[in-house]
Amino acid sequence: MLDYKDIITKHYVLHMSGREIARTIGASKTGVNTFLSKFEECELLSFPLPKGISNYGIYELVYGKTPGSIGRNEDFSLPDYDTINKQMTTRKNMTLVYQWNRYRNACTASQAKPYSYRQFCKRYARWCDDNDVDAHFAAVIAQTMEVDFAGQTFQLVSRLTGEISDIVVFVAILPYSQYIYAEGMVSTKEPQWISVNNNALDYFGGVPSIVVCDNCKQAVLINADWIQPDLNPDYEDWADHNGTAIIPAKVKRPKYKSSVENAVGILEKGLFHDLEENTYFSLDQFNEDLWDKLYELNHSPFKKKEHDRAYYWEEEKEKLIPLPSTKYQYMERKKATVSSDFHVRFDNAYYSVDKAYKHKRVSIKATTSVVKIYSEAGTFICEHPRATHKGQWVTDRSHLPEDFHGYGDWSADYFIRKAMTVGPKTVEVIQQILKSRKYEVQTYRLCVGVLNFRKKYGDKALEECCRQAIEADRVNYSYIKNTILSVAETSGSAEVQAELDDERNSGAYIMDHSTVELDALLAKSRDLASGTENGSEVKD
Repeated sequence: MLDYKDIITKHYVLHMSGREIARTIGASKTGVNTFLSKFEECELLSFPLPKGISNYGIYELVYGKTPGSIGRNEDFSLPDYDTINKQMTTRKNMTLVYQWNRYRNACTASQAKPYSYRQFCKRYARWCDDNDVDAHFAAVIAQTMEVDFAGQTFQLVSRLTGEISDIVVFVAILPYSQYIYAEGMVSTKEPQWISVNNNALDYFGGVPSIVVCDNCKQAVLINADWIQPDLNPDYEDWADHNGTAIIPAKVKRPKYKSSVENAVGILEKGLFHDLEENTYFSLDQFNEDLWDKLYELNHSPFKKKEHDRAYYWEEEKEKLIPLPSTKYQYMERKKATVSSDFHVRFDNAYYSVDKAYKHKRVSIKATTSVVKIYSEAGTFICEHPRATHKGQWVTDRSHLPEDFHGYGDWSADYFIRKAMTVGPKTVEVIQQILKSRKYEVQTYRLCVGVLNFRKKYGDKALEECCRQAIEADRVNYSYIKNTILSVAETSGSAEVQAELDDERNSGAYIMDHSTVELDALLAKSRDLASGTENGSEVKD
């Protein structure tokens, strides 16, 4: 949302044009000018503005709609966030989970469609920003977990090479109890980021309603205006799996994650001093020391409270959302096109996709045990167990057509016809390859590979290579691939041999024939012998 009060002030007080305002605040000229025109036409509002009016109020009076109504699905009932915020700020231990349940029950009673809990929280945070108020997430029991990286790093020394690498410390905290979790990391890439977030939930014994994170690339891709941040898809899926909502802090606004900022300060000014005096040769050794110190910290009494962090955490743990039965696993992601054999290739293995998606782009998400395939629009298509070895085919027979003739060029007849243009031995090889796998479609790529050798080595060489493969009883793609070059060098056509010679000699140095004549070689030998006899003179 634009800062309407700022725009009005700049226009009416500083007499700036819409173009100048847009350039100053980083907005579009059209958006600023459109708002100023609407403001001048508005009969309910004029400059100077009424005291205490918010951007939310200006928008509603100028446009006659609530800010959340534009661009949203009108099928969903919009919560009364003004009332919700008043209750969040005035009632002790009020939670967004309670507010959402009450909102959902009201929607059910009126047969309206409620937002999911995640969208409910996101829209509440957006409402707070539009109205220049802080979202009250920090002090409510079991509601928030804040995560960040500590600024201080430690050194990890390799015992074998002496190489030094950095240990980065991940920090998480439950603001209500101030219970802290920390873990050292050698790599901060997405798989490790997901792992330490899983470990934090295990340590806390449950899932908070909201996770407030910094704008690191592992969590957030783009957060230009905070209203609609573009989250890292892995972290977003992690949140969906655990039933929580991610709300990134504003860029360069530490107050939005003040608890974890304070926790980092406590660690860096306290127990980190003890850790930095040690030399660490393994990450496990570092984390064991860190967790021992962390246990002491969490069980040390507060200076201004009656109990310690662990005492309040025991109370908070009971209110956390239960952990899911399985941990979220990091997913590898890839785009692919379904081939004519109704399979996609991923990580050197092949997975079947329903025939309806032949030649269409699909999205692949894979864990260490499962491969899931989605359409480009995000619709789930199918799921397979992940292949256990290179080149494995994982095929669901229901994905394949009963009759391949109506599904494109690739079929047994197609490859046999192609082989017939080469020779009878090539036909025999293709026929045997077509029968070599459980499903015929799993051999199509092998047939393509064999027949493609004719482009480089010619029909004569391919036919002879296939003959040798049959005689050796080794009819497979690998044998032909490994032997056809030698076959082409001895039995290929003159054109093919000339092409192979050109390829072999490419970049070679060609000497003049006179340099290898007998007289020239003898003269060179005599010069070398003379130089050896007078070696001392040569050295001088």
